[in-house]
Amino acid sequence: MNVDLDTLRRFFAAAPFMVDLGVEPVAVGEGTVSTILPLAPRHLQHTGQAHAGVMASLADHTMGAAAQTLAAEGCVVLTAELKTSLLRAGRGERLECEARVLKPGRMLSFTEAEVYAVNGGQRTLVMKASATMAVTPTNR
Repeated sequence: MNVDLDTLRRFFAAAPFMVDLGVEPVAVGEGTVSTILPLAPRHLQHTGQAHAGVMASLADHTMGAAAQTLAAEGCVVLTAELKTSLLRAGRGERLECEARVLKPGRMLSFTEAEVYAVNGGQRTLVMKASATMAVTPTNR
C-alpha cells in the first residue's frame, strides 16, 4: 500500500482514540512511521510523568501504521501481540515515536518502536516496544 503523509494523517484522524490523545503523524516511509504527542496534564500520572498507557498507545498505533504501509491492498492491520519496556520516566514537552517493520508478511508483520521524551531540546529514550501485527483482509 502506497501511503503518503496526507493519507497517514487521514488514517490517524479516523481513529477517535488517537485524536483524543492528540497523536500527530509527522513522517512516513516504506515500513516506517514517526509520530509526536504534545504532552498535556491529561496525559500524566500523579507523579508528573507520562502515563505508561499513553506511551504504549502511541507506540502501538504508530507500529500498526508502519505495518499498514506494507500491507496488501484490501487488508487492514490489527495488533495481535504487544510488548512494552519502560526504560525511564517520560517527562517533557512532547513524546516522539519512531516505528519500523522488522519483517513484513502476508499474514503477520513484526514491528518495533522507540518512544522518546523531548524536554528543552533534549531527547531521551523512555520506552522500547515490539508488536506482532495481523494482516487481515477487510472482506472477512
